[in-house]
Amino acid sequence: MPASPYQEIRDPIHVFVRLDDDELKVLDSPPVQRLRRIHQLAMSYLVYPGATHRRFEHSLGVMELAGRVFDVVTHEANLLDAVRSEIGSELLNPDKKMYWRKALRVAALCHDLGHLPFSHAAEEELMPDGRTHEHVSAELILGDEMQTIWESMRPQLNAEDIAKLAVGEAKMAQIRPDLDFGTWESLLSEIISSDTLGVDRMDYLLRDSHHVGVEYGRFDHHRLIDTMRILPTSQRATEPTLGTTDGGIHAAESLLLARYSMFMQVYFHRTRVAYDCLLKDFLGGWLPKGKFPSDLEALQSMTDDAVLQAISEQSSEDGKAHEVAAHRIMNRGHFRLLYKETPVDLSELASSARQDPAKEVFVEAEARYGADNVRHEANTPSQSDYHFPVLESDRDVVSSKTVSESLNHIPVARFGFVFVAPELYELAREWLNKSRSATP
Repeated sequence: MPASPYQEIRDPIHVFVRLDDDELKVLDSPPVQRLRRIHQLAMSYLVYPGATHRRFEHSLGVMELAGRVFDVVTHEANLLDAVRSEIGSELLNPDKKMYWRKALRVAALCHDLGHLPFSHAAEEELMPDGRTHEHVSAELILGDEMQTIWESMRPQLNAEDIAKLAVGEAKMAQIRPDLDFGTWESLLSEIISSDTLGVDRMDYLLRDSHHVGVEYGRFDHHRLIDTMRILPTSQRATEPTLGTTDGGIHAAESLLLARYSMFMQVYFHRTRVAYDCLLKDFLGGWLPKGKFPSDLEALQSMTDDAVLQAISEQSSEDGKAHEVAAHRIMNRGHFRLLYKETPVDLSELASSARQDPAKEVFVEAEARYGADNVRHEANTPSQSDYHFPVLESDRDVVSSKTVSESLNHIPVARFGFVFVAPELYELAREWLNKSRSATP
């Protein structure tokens, strides 16, 4: 019996992830292997002990789902005539189709290469020169080390194509505005990172809920993928985008409701956010000049292992600010939640000229207890607009918002927290309760 052309990797979410010899070269490269040492959910394992999974297995999962979606949406029976005329040249040629399938899969595998230690927890504030992890991902994909791999593959892949699919059109416009996106490339990048139906989101919701031990992130991704299509944005438009048939609308609703629930129950868990504060405090004092290095090689040498070792070595109850933060992390001395915004507070805010209520509490608490002892963390995104085209049984294309009442009512995932040092918690709670009871 001939040997299998694929390497199979066991996965708790997708059962098997299969890679060919070319994809194995990418998997074995140092930038991808480094993701074994980057936690997917930062220090969430201090709240949910099972949340020790890494960016590495998530990237494998995104690659697997990207290949599945590509096969469904490019299947001849699933292409509308209007779409076929718009992008048919990329699909009717078998060599081109094979090229883009492989480019999409390795782009999905590499989409998170640029994540720094503990992923999102400290990246936004501590990245140098206004860069993002997407900048670093693009630099790695376009760099000499990965270029050698792209040139060895058959078909040989273009690094710029991979970078565009991995990073997406909006981010790439900031990084390399000289790289133009065609309709086809925009579509493929949507498969990975679409705000509604992207496989990056599908995998992290399923994977995170599995490892955390909750049900909130589960949805019928098999049904959703089987019903995904490339569709015109409306009945009269020709610009194609990702959508579903009407048979997939409930699976899509479940995905987006799962996202909201996971943010509110897991990603925005108050203790997890409190540890993010301490991690940023430590890194801001430990890193040279309070920022991650700009040098690509130096960035790639930084992993969670290195940071955890530094936290262990520099833990001091009476040391510098970042050493105290390390001590709190090591000894579970995280800041305690003094205040969180409530629907009542937000409704009062909307009907008055008041400031953000969490910000108000923070300013007063900081003045009372000192900047070292109070923290304010918030996430206040704008209202999400979950809109995608839906192919109805009569072959009409309509907006998802006309066929799904649920999509019009998914709340915004937001929070506003004020934390206080644990030794001051009881005193601060007493002050806040008196202050709020005295407010008319």
